[in-house]
Amino acid sequence: MSSGHRLGDLLGHRLGWRFGWLWGAYGTSALGTWLAFGAFPLIAIRVLHSGPAEVAALSSVGAAVGAAVAVPLGPWVEFRRKRPVLIAMDLARFAALLTVPAAFALGVLTFVQLLLVSVVVAAADITFRAASGAYLKTLLPAEDLLVANARFESTSWTTTIIGPPLGGAAIALLGPVATVVADAVSYLLSALGIRASGSQEPRPEDRAGVRMRPGDLLDGWRYILADPTLRPLFFNTALFNGLVMAAQPLLAVLMLGRLGFAPWQYGLAFAAPSVGGLLGSRLARPLVTRFGQHRVLVAFGALRVLWPVGLAFVGPGSRGLLLVIGVELGIIFCCGVFNPVYATYRLERTAPERVTRTLSAWTVSTKASTALLTAVFGVLGGLLGPRTAIGLAGVLLLATPLLLPRRAAAGHPEAAPAASPSRA
Repeated sequence: MSSGHRLGDLLGHRLGWRFGWLWGAYGTSALGTWLAFGAFPLIAIRVLHSGPAEVAALSSVGAAVGAAVAVPLGPWVEFRRKRPVLIAMDLARFAALLTVPAAFALGVLTFVQLLLVSVVVAAADITFRAASGAYLKTLLPAEDLLVANARFESTSWTTTIIGPPLGGAAIALLGPVATVVADAVSYLLSALGIRASGSQEPRPEDRAGVRMRPGDLLDGWRYILADPTLRPLFFNTALFNGLVMAAQPLLAVLMLGRLGFAPWQYGLAFAAPSVGGLLGSRLARPLVTRFGQHRVLVAFGALRVLWPVGLAFVGPGSRGLLLVIGVELGIIFCCGVFNPVYATYRLERTAPERVTRTLSAWTVSTKASTALLTAVFGVLGGLLGPRTAIGLAGVLLLATPLLLPRRAAAGHPEAAPAASPSRA
């Protein structure tokens, strides 16, 4: 089968109108999120005249506390139908975000309110992601999961390309509060889309009258660590994401400070390479069809770590800008292939009655490791300089492929990769 035919098959693969509503809801909320990218820090700086420590707290403390709040929600959601949970999390984010423009209009907006809203949004986001994975697994057969995850991935990168420039224009014309309104409305539209999808979701195990025990909070982590293929993938993704994200503030300091790049050039350096993510997500299923799920997972999990160390060599001017764009393009393309394959692999390896708890534990851990590594490399950047710290993060990333699963999971034989579009 030619690559063109396989790509056409990916684009034309029908997943049903229920998935169509879910996909549309995801795209709407993702666009709203990127439209409002950077809105909270701008509000804190321009409206509330907050200092650097307070601005940093909006992303670090808000995300950390939100993750802690989300921990008990995982086991609680596991034994409930996921579609109502998804709608509730969208409405919670809509209501929380809408308090910001309301308070601003009344002249009573405070930094504490921004922090509380960031906590609510972070907790709802983690819970939504976990519940959506479980819902997707009940909505589609296993052979369609990779196609669905590839479409989510391509939508994510598409909104990354168009959202920030549109949001930047809206902020310039209307101010940052306007983009928060757009973000809030996107969650309302997402809730309506998920509601319109209808539901044939089976009722989870009935646990009425059974009180949640403290040990239930750790059940997701126990499940991950007990699985011989999920365990290495868990540590690999947590470390990779943490190291990549830890280098981003240092790169901003280097490019916008010492190297003198303009803000629009810095934005271009990350928006333009997102095209690679769109292309990679389109190729994920054809590559799995030809080479098998495990081979693609390991190959692109290793290829994505070869690029970041190049950021330590960025210089001034157009050559430096092209270097950053080239490096980011390589990283994002490899991640565009890896991410939907990894998301599908994880769903297939997780028992249906454990999906929400497992994904909650996974997301909480990833956010916590990212916050920790960002803080550590912030200190290293102050001691060693941003360029050296970026290089150190890149070197450490080269070791992360050692944590990828070395063998195909049971039930995913590599003997006949062409037999199924999503299985090796």
